[in-house]
Amino acid sequence: MLSGLDHLVITVTDITRAVDFYTRVLGLDVRYRDRERVDLMLGDMALRLHWTATDIQPRAATPTPGSLDLCLRSQLPLDEVQRHLEALSVEVELGPVSRQGANGELESLYLRDPDGNLLEISRPKR
Repeated sequence: MLSGLDHLVITVTDITRAVDFYTRVLGLDVRYRDRERVDLMLGDMALRLHWTATDIQPRAATPTPGSLDLCLRSQLPLDEVQRHLEALSVEVELGPVSRQGANGELESLYLRDPDGNLLEISRPKR
């Protein structure tokens, strides 16, 4: 019945700050929908930023910044990702560590976005 994921909403307190982080730190492309919703393109899907104070309906029952735990696949080796994060003074909370992903073993780094969402950046383990 289902074939994939179109977009995932991330509730944020400051759209400008979130766009800066996701574009500068993670290299995502931005598409502005309106002042309260912005899409960050990740392959053929979007991470959609929603501002906490939006009146847009429908929305989650309790949209809460910092409640997301998201695993993203990296095209680059994790040592390159780690050097990039260090150059931008972005703290790596944990890693690299071994984890289990949807399709097998991963090597992962963990960091947080400006709202405290936990982001796991992973690569398949060889």
